[in-house]
Amino acid sequence: MDIPEGFPDMPIPEDNQLTEDRVALGKQLFYDMRLSRQSDVSCASCHLQERAFADQNILSIGTQERVGFRNVPSLANIGYHPYLFREGGGISLETQVLGPLEAEDEMDFNMVEAVERLSQFPDYQEQAQTAYGRPFSAFVLSRALAAFQRTLISGNSAFDQDQRGELALSEAAARGLQLFTSEKTNCQNCHDGFDFSNYAFENNGLYEQYNDTGRSRVTFQDSDIGKFKVPSLRNVALTPPYMHDGSLSDLESVIEHYNTGGKAHVNKSSLIRPLGLSDDEKSDLIEFLKSLSDNCFISNPDFAIE
Repeated sequence: MDIPEGFPDMPIPEDNQLTEDRVALGKQLFYDMRLSRQSDVSCASCHLQERAFADQNILSIGTQERVGFRNVPSLANIGYHPYLFREGGGISLETQVLGPLEAEDEMDFNMVEAVERLSQFPDYQEQAQTAYGRPFSAFVLSRALAAFQRTLISGNSAFDQDQRGELALSEAAARGLQLFTSEKTNCQNCHDGFDFSNYAFENNGLYEQYNDTGRSRVTFQDSDIGKFKVPSLRNVALTPPYMHDGSLSDLESVIEHYNTGGKAHVNKSSLIRPLGLSDDEKSDLIEFLKSLSDNCFISNPDFAIE
């Protein structure tokens, strides 16, 4: 992997160290529609490279056009995330595949049947032996997918080039960056570090009542109702609509949500408060967020299928 300047080393399990063969197998699986019961959707059906491995739908669209209950998150830099899914229910990339594979509104399949189906194809058997030294199995399927996803690293946006002294941000984006890191907005309190996320679970006051209770689906604690993992802001301009349910259609709506201070909820973060931003300040913030788009990432042929 080519780790960008300023990024830490990625944690990788000892039993799934990256090799070209493992990544190649994982990429083939990522684009293979035979992983769904009806062979009509793949991982890539919801995670589009041109959308920074998110998609354009309000809610996910799975097999047989079934509508899910959440907006699709980006997979950029997913190998760095300490837990997966918006409520943090996934503990590793190796086990994450079970979620979409078995969900009725996603792939509506299961690991046993998926392995039985793909084991029939000689190319998968050959690749499994080459990559992992064993026949095609659940072990191979889950680890190969994880290996490919760990290569989805995004760190060459205009912001990154500015930080490396290669290309200066526009004046508007530079003003937006200054505002982003200021005490007036406190954006950086949650969206900090190399990936613009602290990966914490927060309630941002989107609703007074939540149909999707978020983190509490895992912890069963009322104090976690409406809390979701703080998303990375990398490539955020490429991934509308926004929020866990896709309820905000554009960056203007997102900025306005935070500018108003959000809705009242007992679990709302104390950082969410009215900001009093002017129209010019809102525009500058949006220009900064646009500077986080990585055109090399969304056009990298290493991530596409031939």
